[in-house]
Amino acid sequence: MVSLSSLSRLIFFLLLTFLHFCNSQNTTKDYLRLRLLHKNPFSSPTQALSFDTHRLSVLFSALQDHKTFKSPVISGASTSSGQYFVELRLGTPQQSLLLVADTGSDLVWVKCSACKNCSNHSPGSAFFARHSSTFSPHHCYDSHCRLVPHPKPGSVCNRTRLHSPCRYEYSYADGSLTTGFFSKETTTLNSSSGKEAKLRNLAFGCGFRIIGPSVTGASFNGAQGVMGLGRGSISFPSQLGRRFGNKFSYCLMDYTISPPPMSYLMIGGTGNEDIIKTHKMSFTPLQTNPFSPSFYYIGIKSVTVNGRKLPINPSVWSVDESGNGGTVIDSGTTLTFLSEPAYRQVLAAFRRRVKLPIADEPTPGFDLCVNVSGVLRPSLPKLSFRLARNSVFSPPSRNYFIETAERIMCLAIQPVNTGSGFSVLGNLMQQGFLLEFDKDRSRFGFSRRGCALP
Repeated sequence: MVSLSSLSRLIFFLLLTFLHFCNSQNTTKDYLRLRLLHKNPFSSPTQALSFDTHRLSVLFSALQDHKTFKSPVISGASTSSGQYFVELRLGTPQQSLLLVADTGSDLVWVKCSACKNCSNHSPGSAFFARHSSTFSPHHCYDSHCRLVPHPKPGSVCNRTRLHSPCRYEYSYADGSLTTGFFSKETTTLNSSSGKEAKLRNLAFGCGFRIIGPSVTGASFNGAQGVMGLGRGSISFPSQLGRRFGNKFSYCLMDYTISPPPMSYLMIGGTGNEDIIKTHKMSFTPLQTNPFSPSFYYIGIKSVTVNGRKLPINPSVWSVDESGNGGTVIDSGTTLTFLSEPAYRQVLAAFRRRVKLPIADEPTPGFDLCVNVSGVLRPSLPKLSFRLARNSVFSPPSRNYFIETAERIMCLAIQPVNTGSGFSVLGNLMQQGFLLEFDKDRSRFGFSRRGCALP
């Protein structure tokens, strides 16, 4: 989920002003964690494909003391969303909200309500700003107001009013948008030791007008906003950077297991250092695209199926002078999408090497489906990506073959037209890996181990 209004490069001192958002007194090696809540994606595989195609169109159109914060990540399966949700507690007293965890955008925003008694609204349905003693909109002349896109020119400030709030308008490529007040608030987070950490002046969008399928449709079921985890200065990890380390990591556990194991989003670095040493984290550089500065790009050098390198032209993986191409890690997309020339090669290689019978009735929208009836442990071709600096990402077959009907498994990879966008490694392909996004070192790390650790 990516903003059309990509923020231009801002003056360095504005970035420094975010340092006061977090208290820097805590000098322990404690770190914060958030649970990622995963809900059952879709009632049918065609719903998943429809959602991801829409999500992809949104993506394509958008051109010190290090501590760690850790929180559970919830998968979006039970509400038919396919997203992973993070619980955020805002305000004084606290109000709990579920936000979509999105590495493809920057703004943290929540659905807000201006009601006074709110008797007709259930707790958690929105953020009730009037009920919080610590809520405050940024003033329109505040330097922070320059960090967000605004509605029509001239509507930002009213010079005749003493209290004129900063109004934002954050739009998405499909026309979806959220508008409201760019504000600051206290958020309460759980540290790895079980202690609560209060962070004051978290900058976020208090949205009073929210329209469009990206933020109101099936993919958004059960959510009250978005936690932007992108590379921009207003993203959640960027705001926590000085206090908790300018990096974050997460594990997305297999949502097909019932009950699904808990996943976590961790903000910070100290808590992960032992995991990195113990579990041999592999790293590849994060690449940049000036046309899409919020995205986490990685470089793919080659793809192999059953150990055999496919004859894919390396230019397929490059970002061109117009900002097209490249490969993005996106937590908000379920399936994986590859540039069409690469996809055709991968599909042909799988067709040649699959030993199971082709399904008599393939699932609509999928090019390769096999019948696994009577097979206890289906043997499927092995897919690997060799990345820049020669690290190798080798996901298990369950990350790219999904059961779309009883005893029918389909290749969960889709093509992208060359020149229209970029390849995307979605959250299904990421499952079971500890993934780290280190912005200071500009690198992306991954390990098949470490997810089960507390």
